[in-house]
Amino acid sequence: MSTATSTSPPPAPARILVVDDDATVAEVVTGYLRRAGHDVDHAADGPAALDVAARHDPDLVVLDLMLPGIDGLEVCRRLRAERPVPVIMLTARGDEDDRIAGLELGADDYVTKPFSPRELVLRVESVLRRSRAAAPEAAGRALLTGGGIRLDPRTRRVARNGQEIVLTLREFDLLAHFLAHPGRAHGREELMREVWGWDFGDLSTVTVHVRRLRAKIEDDPAAPRLIRTVWGVGYRFEPGAGDGTA
Repeated sequence: MSTATSTSPPPAPARILVVDDDATVAEVVTGYLRRAGHDVDHAADGPAALDVAARHDPDLVVLDLMLPGIDGLEVCRRLRAERPVPVIMLTARGDEDDRIAGLELGADDYVTKPFSPRELVLRVESVLRRSRAAAPEAAGRALLTGGGIRLDPRTRRVARNGQEIVLTLREFDLLAHFLAHPGRAHGREELMREVWGWDFGDLSTVTVHVRRLRAKIEDDPAAPRLIRTVWGVGYRFEPGAGDGTA
């Protein structure tokens, strides 16, 4: 997988929870993250991860999917049910189904084992930078509407035809980008750069998030009318296809 790159300065120190039952991997990851200036907690199984997260309220979680007690997918599901904490998954190379399942649950990124610890630090800092930028960027932004959707960047709330929709951090940012550029075709590379803030990465991340977003805002996700596929290019948001008024 290509390494995410950024010319932005490193984000301010964060509290990070590393969840991995492999003591060697956990030691290397926590060591690199601490040297990058972050406060790091470690949990070696699923129940411990949920307990540490409840007590220390991490800014980001690095989560192995293969865990004793409660597997990583269930840990991710429970964490995201509490609040939209950013999650980066660690998966074994070739476990595509697990990676897709994790992204479907709202994980922000994944790194395959074996991996470069420096790459992981870059990805952690990219996700942190994006999640922290969301609030101040939203402060001066007006409501976004279209297709029966009303999105408020200041409160991070979304409704369609009067019904509130719960979105993850990345789903919200993706929808905001579509609403801000109605009728325009967006390539997946562009969406990864503009929404995720990555110059390189696995484009299936974009595909999965578009599918998740369609499931939440389309009347029939199998025949989407709002987020259209533009073959050979990517996606286009059609605000006139919604029911009702925003």
